[in-house]
Amino acid sequence: MTIEELQTLQKPDIQSLLAQHHSDDPAVFAMQFHGRKDLPVRAMAEQLACRQKAVKKLPKLSKHNLIYTPLALEQASGERTAAYKATLMSGKRMIDLSGGLGIDTMFFARVFQEVVYSERDPLLCAVVAHNLQRCGIENVRIENAESIALLDSLPDDFFDWIYVDPARREEGWRSIGLEAASPDVVASHDLFLRKALRVCIKASPALEISGLKKLLASLQEIVVVSVDRECKEILLLLERGCPADKPATIRAVCLSSGSREISEVIGDGEVERVVAPAVKEYLYEPDPAIIKAKLSSRLAADSGLEFVNQSVDYLTAERKVEHFAGRTFRVVECVAWKPKSFRAFLERHELVGASIQRRDFPLSTEELRKKYRLVESERKFLFFTRDAAGRPVSIFATRLFPGDEAAPFVQSRNVIPER
Repeated sequence: MTIEELQTLQKPDIQSLLAQHHSDDPAVFAMQFHGRKDLPVRAMAEQLACRQKAVKKLPKLSKHNLIYTPLALEQASGERTAAYKATLMSGKRMIDLSGGLGIDTMFFARVFQEVVYSERDPLLCAVVAHNLQRCGIENVRIENAESIALLDSLPDDFFDWIYVDPARREEGWRSIGLEAASPDVVASHDLFLRKALRVCIKASPALEISGLKKLLASLQEIVVVSVDRECKEILLLLERGCPADKPATIRAVCLSSGSREISEVIGDGEVERVVAPAVKEYLYEPDPAIIKAKLSSRLAADSGLEFVNQSVDYLTAERKVEHFAGRTFRVVECVAWKPKSFRAFLERHELVGASIQRRDFPLSTEELRKKYRLVESERKFLFFTRDAAGRPVSIFATRLFPGDEAAPFVQSRNVIPER
């Protein structure tokens, strides 16, 4: 998109035409209006594609008929995570150093008197100015500038919070490490904490969280955030004066796109990993945010659960845990893994379809599905892992959803593998 196309897209008649064709296939729209010199057809088709994606990512904001660029929309925070981040901060003034599409900025504007949006791309600045007006947000100041230079030019203690979502692309490749990001948040650590008392850095969900305190001396808390069982981002919260030798608190936050409820697990030191002698009546899989944050042991201790083995994050118990932060299953049968007799096991349970879950097991998910020709299932699951003694086992279980009544067992739950 060019500045000229943006200006044309803002015209009421163009906006009206986009609304009329909101559900059209963008390619079909482009073909239908091909040759219309009075319309920015390419830019309009691009907007249709973006708006259709935004309905899922930004369900409420998208109703304002915002304007997007494809890359900025892809990189933008979703509404659920943006809303959560706004609950972590408050004050008079903050700056978003990596403005982008401005979704985080819009939510920060709800909890700060003034928000400074910094973005070096003049087109994105113009897009965000339009979108802020559409949403009726008036307490955001847009700065078309290089973020670190802008920050350095401002007085110390000018902000209550700094938020930065550094770009993680290098020569077309997506990077993970903090030092490879732009701006380099490690090199800018001291500058950040001169300009604000607190800092929030958004990092890749693939970032390894161990060792971060050595890179960021003022790191107070690490927050791993998931939405609908998918890790979305890792937030690094810095505070001026936080002792360099004080370990960072680790928090796993599990969100749902269809609910305001939040499940949290907070780490407070090492917790012993207790392994059950055998798989019990219920099987539990912690939310990916909990696994990523390495807090499964904390969750197990808090919930009275035990691990299936020493290497994976499957938990088990004889009772059902209400409001478990993850997925809950009722075990039907657990058997020793014997390739020659496993087909008979499937026939006995009339299993033609099952979701395959595999951790620390000799065969891959693809090999298992192909070998036994299993289709997907929402309710029936086959877990391939190891028992407490490290021997391969398969667990047939049914998933329980909120409100489900657990059915009685139809088979023996545990068959001890032969040595």
